[in-house]
Amino acid sequence: MYKKLNILDEKNPHLRKISKDAKLPLSKEYKDLVNHAINELTYSQIEEYAEKYDLRPGMGLAFPQLGINERVIVIVYEYDEGKFENYVFVNPKITSYSDEMIATEAGEGCLSVNRDVEGHVKRYARVTVEGYDVNGNKIKVRAREELSVAFQHEIDHLNGILFYDRIDKNKPFFNENEIRLI
Repeated sequence: MYKKLNILDEKNPHLRKISKDAKLPLSKEYKDLVNHAINELTYSQIEEYAEKYDLRPGMGLAFPQLGINERVIVIVYEYDEGKFENYVFVNPKITSYSDEMIATEAGEGCLSVNRDVEGHVKRYARVTVEGYDVNGNKIKVRAREELSVAFQHEIDHLNGILFYDRIDKNKPFFNENEIRLI
């Protein structure tokens, strides 16, 4: 029987704490948790498994969402139909970003936010993220578009920020003349 991850709800105070750096290399327990997260995020994006295991679709997860306030993020990006690329970053930092801003047209969602939240979140179109893999080796990725949004969203979790904190209350939506919608 598949055991789903226990993902905290937005009301949980763990999600508002600033996470501390994780110790490297990650412990076996944390590595197992990372693998569980990769499996669950992958299953959640494949309709048949999402239904079978009752999973909400998601492409990213940060350790604070599991009640662990340490700087670890997992992103499972479907770059082509049924083809996934996994990104696991320990102690990630955005080291550069584009001037261009984008927003996901449909808005963002979050596995910790079990409701629809209307509005666009301004994000950098491209980011460079540096950090470490689970064994403590230095890694770096240049992310664009959806993947860039995912990295920014997950790194926000490490800083106690939820995506809707970034929606402008006075102007929740942009049109394509104001920002590029993806």
